[in-house]
Amino acid sequence: MAKKSAKKAVKKAAKKAAPKKAVKKAAPKKAAKKAAPKKAKTKRKASPALMKPFTPSAALAEICGGKAAPRSEFVKKLWAYIKSHKLQDTKNKRMINADAKLKPVFNGANQVSMFDMSKHLSKHLK
Repeated sequence: MAKKSAKKAVKKAAKKAAPKKAVKKAAPKKAAKKAAPKKAKTKRKASPALMKPFTPSAALAEICGGKAAPRSEFVKKLWAYIKSHKLQDTKNKRMINADAKLKPVFNGANQVSMFDMSKHLSKHLK
């Protein structure tokens, strides 16, 4: 029995010697400001300048159609034409190989960078 009581005494001493967890005191509350009511999120409107309709030239109308549309629609249609006819260069995907319909749009160039494509496209939109 002496062994059991000695073990209990050691456990009690260990508990007392163990550091207690520090209890944080709550900071005093500041006076709450009244929050402004949240505005309902509205869908962002496109700039009217970006939606301005352009009329395509005859060369561009063969590829994209003759209707007036925003510049973004002509870019989409031009990319759809390039992808469907597989006109992107296989080694350098940034280059576009012109076929018979695209040569007049690209001012007679056989190959145009995709970054230069919009420059050539703007010359055919009025």
